[in-house]
Amino acid sequence: MTEDFIAHLVGISTPFDRDEFTEFGQKFSQAFPDGRHHFDFSIAEDDKVVTWEKFTGTHLGNFQGLPPTGKSVTVAITHIDRVVDGKIVEHWGQGDQAGMMQQLGIVPVPGISLFYSALYHRFGIHK
Repeated sequence: MTEDFIAHLVGISTPFDRDEFTEFGQKFSQAFPDGRHHFDFSIAEDDKVVTWEKFTGTHLGNFQGLPPTGKSVTVAITHIDRVVDGKIVEHWGQGDQAGMMQQLGIVPVPGISLFYSALYHRFGIHK
């Protein structure tokens, strides 16, 4: 990363500089110490590199104020990096945060009752 590196992450309103992004990554690694990045593919064109990956790990450390749950997660993540002279100048990242929170048990997964409610409201079908 360059000295003036900047990262834009979905769900975080203020971009991170290089040090903030590094700290964010370190905290994430501490929360998921067995974490692995599985890169499915990358596309490079001009000064941009797009990478699609799946992250897998077990929540064994504190994560953004959430104590360890011991639950495993699989999260899809997309990265877009702008590269100049072999170094990353700018990064955009988007991960499936809602899916991760569901897997950790923080956000409930809609159940069958939601399905039946949708059927009732759309088509008048009762369970």
